[in-house]
Amino acid sequence: MQKIKIFTDSCADLGDDIRKKFDIDYFKMCTIDEGKEAPADLGDEAAIRAIYNKIRQTGKRILTTQVPAAEFEARMRETLAQGYAILYVGCALPLSSSVNTGAMIADKLKAEYPDAVIRCVDATNCSLGEGMLAVYAATLRDQGYAIDDIVSSLEEQKHRINQFVTVGSLDMLKKAGRVKGSAAFFGNLLGVKPIIISDYNGQNVPIVKVKGRRASLDKLVELTKQAVIDPAEQTVYIAHADCAQDAEYLREELIAKVGFKDAYTYYIGPIVGVCIGPDAIGVWCVGKKVETAV
Repeated sequence: MQKIKIFTDSCADLGDDIRKKFDIDYFKMCTIDEGKEAPADLGDEAAIRAIYNKIRQTGKRILTTQVPAAEFEARMRETLAQGYAILYVGCALPLSSSVNTGAMIADKLKAEYPDAVIRCVDATNCSLGEGMLAVYAATLRDQGYAIDDIVSSLEEQKHRINQFVTVGSLDMLKKAGRVKGSAAFFGNLLGVKPIIISDYNGQNVPIVKVKGRRASLDKLVELTKQAVIDPAEQTVYIAHADCAQDAEYLREELIAKVGFKDAYTYYIGPIVGVCIGPDAIGVWCVGKKVETAV
């Protein structure tokens, strides 16, 4: 059976340790700050913290790009030359066109190399929801599954990833426009902390408003408990935008009150982070099928 290389992208927010453990690589998107374009590196926490500090100090929005076509082509060519089949688990299409660009480059390469095997899957999630799917794909690969069987399993599993996210401030969400219906939902209430899910199609949707930071963290725990299936059999994923103490509080609450066996905690990386802003925090788990589509 042909060996398989799993790729995700800069939106997956997986740390170096877990990517190394599961042999997952990623295609890099870019940030654009004051006209300077830079690859979005998930392994450089100092650079990620610097981005959050700059946003806090200036309130300025940093722009982002999808994965450049040249990045896809160079990395895919290199991987095919090593004898791998390629499986790319990419950011939700409502949030990034990277999956479409990856598929376009894959078609180009398959025309040149008829034996090339490349599959591109829309995760219908971002951040650690996307990252969880890449880990799931890698787990199936390591169990000996064929690439198309992995893709079929991903298409089912991706709708069982439950996301619950809250933010530090509404400013970046409003500027980025990455949450559907946000203006009408948020209004102008001071101190409002929306809880945001990823719907069936991968669109970020606010579902409830909570007053105050601690209340919003407790709401994340409550909603996760309602959605999760078999928490004792799984590791919960937590991502934060430079608010480590809140992440530790969530970790303790999720293990104690929901019963997860363990937790992975990572920074929200540069791409998702500049869209959602400092002090955002979220929880991802496998649970009830996500049926909502807005």
